[in-house]
Amino acid sequence: MSALILALAAGAVVGLALGALGGGGSVLAVPALIYLLGFTPAAATTASLVIVTATSLTALYAHARAGNVRWRAGAAFAAAGLLPAALAGAAAARLPQAVLTLAFAGIAALAALRMLRPAAPAGAESTAVRPGRAAGAGAGLGALTGLLGVGGGFLAVPALVTVLAFEMQAAVGTSLLVITANSLASLATRSGAAVSLDWAVIGPFIATAVLGAWDGKRLAAKVSGPRLQRVFAVVLLAVAAFMLADAVT
Repeated sequence: MSALILALAAGAVVGLALGALGGGGSVLAVPALIYLLGFTPAAATTASLVIVTATSLTALYAHARAGNVRWRAGAAFAAAGLLPAALAGAAAARLPQAVLTLAFAGIAALAALRMLRPAAPAGAESTAVRPGRAAGAGAGLGALTGLLGVGGGFLAVPALVTVLAFEMQAAVGTSLLVITANSLASLATRSGAAVSLDWAVIGPFIATAVLGAWDGKRLAAKVSGPRLQRVFAVVLLAVAAFMLADAVT
């Protein structure tokens, strides 16, 4: 029963972050699955992809209804990451668990530092769309999703703002399309891997994450984005430090 309660609580937090910030929730899903629910790193990254796909689809629907998704540009950005996501997903099953933990701690720390960094003033970035950089960013994001089981929304949103000149709301909504596509591509290559998943835990986790994503979308309309990001970044930085310490001891 305690595992069920932990899964429900962790799912709610992941969904809330994903719905409010357009990403970042999956960075908490993996450590929650490992340290709270006893998953191995390999199983946790695979389970995280299942959770991310379900919650991203829910949040995507909510943002699409609000007109915040740019489908054509988002599909092109996602397409660049599909092959890297599939290849990285296949490689992840062959990496030592300590390597996966260290890599994930580094990515979590990067995500936290990005969120804590002050936003660039309006007009500071060029509004010219750069196709080469867009393809490179999409490919890198796909590889990250496939390898570590994270959606990469914390990288997708700033990439869409700076590389494709999206306004913030469109970047958040469109990032969910990219996350969903990359997660599905990675899951396709992991489906044959010998990783056992506890669906009695994953099912409730997904259920509360989906509900949390709807609440997160409403929360984003009421609370300032920078304040939400700062709170989430501090929590994420603490998680990254804990995982790093665990991996090296």
